[in-house]
Amino acid sequence: MRLNLSGPAATEVIAAIGLLDLYGPSFYPDHITAAVNRYTWAKHEIERRVANPRFRQHFAVHELEAWLLADPNPLPQPVRAALPKVCAQPESVDFQQPPARLLDSLYRAKLNRQYRKIVDGTNLFAEVDPDTAYGKCPSLRALLDEMLSLAKGVGL
Repeated sequence: MRLNLSGPAATEVIAAIGLLDLYGPSFYPDHITAAVNRYTWAKHEIERRVANPRFRQHFAVHELEAWLLADPNPLPQPVRAALPKVCAQPESVDFQQPPARLLDSLYRAKLNRQYRKIVDGTNLFAEVDPDTAYGKCPSLRALLDEMLSLAKGVGL
C-alpha cells in the first residue's frame, strides 16, 4: 500500500481503502466489546499506524454477510423464511452468532448442508440489491459515501 500511496504512480491514486470484517480481527483491547466501540477504536488505530492522509479504514459490521442479510431475497426460500427479526437491521447481529455463522446454522437446519462463504456468498452477492444493503447497513453506507466523496473531490 505504501508503494501505491508514495511510489511513482502515487499522483494517480485517490486513496487506499482498507476493508475488514469487524468480527474477524482479534487485536481489540479486552475492554472494548461493543461493535460500535470496536469499529471506532480499530479504525482510528489502523489509520494511525498507516499514517497516510489518503488511507481510510472501514469495516463490514460484523461480516460481509451482513450485507446479504440486508437483502434476503436471493437467499433460498427456506433460509429466508427462518431469518430472525434481528436481520431487519443486519449490522445489529452480534458477535456470538455473526452473519456467516447464522447463515451456516440456517443452511444446515433448512437445506441440510453448510453455507459456503466462497461459493454461496459469491453467488448471493451477485444478486443483492446494493440500494437495499446501503439503506440497512450504516457501515456500508459510510464506506460507499466516502468513496463517492473522494472521487468527487478529484473531479470524477
